[in-house]
Amino acid sequence: MLEPLREDWQRALAVVAHPDDMEFGAAAAVARWTGQGKHIVYCMVTSGEAGIDGIDPARSRVLREAEQIESARIVGVDTVDFLRLPDGILEYGVPLRRSIAEVVRLHRPEIVITGNFRDTFGGRNLNQADHIAVGKATLDAVRDAGNRWVFPEQLGAGLEPWGGVTEVWAGSSPDARHAVEITESFQAGVDSLSAHKAYIDGLGWEHFDPEEFLEGMARATGTAMGVPMATAFEVFPLGWGG
Repeated sequence: MLEPLREDWQRALAVVAHPDDMEFGAAAAVARWTGQGKHIVYCMVTSGEAGIDGIDPARSRVLREAEQIESARIVGVDTVDFLRLPDGILEYGVPLRRSIAEVVRLHRPEIVITGNFRDTFGGRNLNQADHIAVGKATLDAVRDAGNRWVFPEQLGAGLEPWGGVTEVWAGSSPDARHAVEITESFQAGVDSLSAHKAYIDGLGWEHFDPEEFLEGMARATGTAMGVPMATAFEVFPLGWGG
């Protein structure tokens, strides 16, 4: 049985590799939380410019950023940061940690949301390298952000260490033990994914239906939680003993 996620927080930051990463599962949860008055910021590490085979990356970047901004608006997110690191070839390491730590220090969230960074999705589909790199780097960057002696060149001009993140949540992880009900916000999640029209068209998935795709996952997760629809997260508590 999946345990409910805690909701005693007000500020969250979502850090994922590409536009569309939040929409393939977590966006309906974001709609629930913004509907509660919580403030959520999105950070896209890349602009997904290498994600559409038939469109040149320079043009694809513009299209995908615009789609992500609209997709975020649908679920109540009005701030989307694009780090514009190179799509498809991200590597876990200090430079990536540095970039994410700066965003954490800037937005000062209580919760940080990222995507699944396990090797697979439930032991079936192999995960993508950018997802793995960003998720692992996000975990470390959250701790880096609270240490003034790590990336000290970022400090000053109003940017200070931030150690106020209490948990990192990885969406769609095969090791998830927590979930949040999305029955009432499910349609907003569908609309949010549907906003990525150029990307979905570019994938060439014949007869792909965003609602059907998301509903299958949401109902299965809901059954495991004892509600009609839910989405799952792996929870990483921070601090000693966490």
